[in-house]
Amino acid sequence: MLYDKLKKYSDSGIYPFHMPGHKRVNINPESTIPYNIDLTEIDGFDNLHNPSGCIRSVENKAEDLYCAKRAFLLVNGATGGILSSIRAMTNFGDKVIMARNCHKSVYNAVELCGLRPKYILPDYDSEYGIFTSVSPSSLEALLKENTDARLVIITSPTYEGVASDIKSIAEICHRYNARLFVDEAHGAHFPFSDCFPNEAVKCGADVAVVSLHKTLPSLTQTALLLTNDAELTDSLQENLSVFETSSPSYILMSAIECCLDFISKNKSLFEIYKKNLSSFYASTKALGRLSVLYNDNAFAEKCFDFDLGKIIISTKDIALSGTELAEILRDEYKIETEMAYNSYVIAMTSVCDKKEGFARLKNALLEIDKEYNNSETEKNKTFIPKIPNLKFFANDRKRHKSDLIPFADAKGRVALEYVWAYPPGVPLIIPGEIIDDELISQINALTSSKTSINSTQNNMPKYISVVKPD
Repeated sequence: MLYDKLKKYSDSGIYPFHMPGHKRVNINPESTIPYNIDLTEIDGFDNLHNPSGCIRSVENKAEDLYCAKRAFLLVNGATGGILSSIRAMTNFGDKVIMARNCHKSVYNAVELCGLRPKYILPDYDSEYGIFTSVSPSSLEALLKENTDARLVIITSPTYEGVASDIKSIAEICHRYNARLFVDEAHGAHFPFSDCFPNEAVKCGADVAVVSLHKTLPSLTQTALLLTNDAELTDSLQENLSVFETSSPSYILMSAIECCLDFISKNKSLFEIYKKNLSSFYASTKALGRLSVLYNDNAFAEKCFDFDLGKIIISTKDIALSGTELAEILRDEYKIETEMAYNSYVIAMTSVCDKKEGFARLKNALLEIDKEYNNSETEKNKTFIPKIPNLKFFANDRKRHKSDLIPFADAKGRVALEYVWAYPPGVPLIIPGEIIDDELISQINALTSSKTSINSTQNNMPKYISVVKPD
C-alpha cells in the first residue's frame, strides 16, 4: 500500500518545490526499491560505528568535499547528529547558550542531557515575521554574563535560509572558552557555489550537521556530521553509537556515496542552478501584492547572509494567508511547496530543479498576484517574539503532576509540554515556561490560518498539559 501510494503521487504530475533535494530525479537509473542490496554488517561491509573499510572511504569523500578533518555518515537524519554532538560536547548539568529558534531536536537534546539553557533571540523582521541572523555583539554580551557556558548552539541557515556570521560568532565563542555547534541542516549545498553562504566548519564552527536529503540529491534521512576538532572525534563516534541505529541501512549509506559522487562529477550543474535562481528572482520583481523576500533589499540588509535557494513568498500584502497560497499552488497549479506559515510560503529548490519548474512557479505567482486584492488580515498577522518567563527547566517537568485544560484557559499556567508549528519545528513554548496572552493570541492566529500546531502529547491546539505556578 505504501509503495502504491508513493507511486501514484510520483505519477500525478505535481511539481515538488520541497525536500528531498533529488526532486524525484533518479540519479541511479537502475533503482526502484533495491531489496537486492539491503544488507547488514556482514563480512567485508565494514561497521558504521567503527568504520575502517568501505564506509570509511565514503566518509573520506565527504571530508574532501566539505573540507572537514572528520565526517560521519548519518542515516537517521541531522537529528541523530544533533543529539550525539550536544551530548559529546557537554557534561550533565552544563550551562549552554542556544538560539531560541533552534529546531525541537536541539531542545530534546538539551533536556535529555540535563543542560541548563540560556536563550538568545536572533534579530527579527517584524514586517515579514521572520527571524534573521544571530547578532555577534548580542552573543558576546550574553557570554560575558555567563562565562560558565560551555557550548553555544545556533541554527544557520534557518528554515527560511537566513545565515549568521559564523566566523565572528566562532571567534567570540572561543574567546570565552565555549565551543560552537551549528545546526546547518539546510545548508548541505553551500560549498558548491559562490552564490551561497560559506559553510559553518570552514568558518570556525567546532561541529556542524548538514542534511544531504534536504538540498542535495540523496535519500530522506541521509546527513553528515562534520568537525575539524580532533579532540572531539572519539566522543562524537561514541555518542553516535548511542543515538544512531545499530542496524544502519546500507541503502541509505550507499545513497550518501552516490550523492557525493554525483556532486563531485557534476559541479557545473551548480552554475546552471545559479542562473535559474537569478532568472527567477529577476522575473518575480514584477509581483505587486505577493513578494519574494530576497528581492526586498531592505529585508536582505537585515540578514548577514542568505540562501537564494530558499524562495520565500510573502502574503503580507495580499488577501491570502501563507497556507491559503500553498493550497492554491497545490490545487490549481500542481505545485507542492515545502512549508506554509501564516504569512509566507517556502519553495525549496535544489540543483536538481529544472528551468521549467522555476518558470511554472513564476507564472503561477504572477497569475495569483493579479487575481487577489490587497488586504491585511488576522491570518497573516506577525508577532514580536520574546522569551517566556521560566518557572523551571524542561528536564524537571516529570516532577510535576499535570492538568489537561483547554488551551484558551491556560493563561498564567506553566506548560508541561512542548508546543510548536510544524514545519518549521521551532517550539513556541517549552515545558517550564509560563503561558501568557501573547502566546495564546499567536497560536490562535496560526490555527486560524490553518498552520499545523503540534505538541508533545498531541493535545494542541484544543488542550494543553499544565501545572499551576507555585
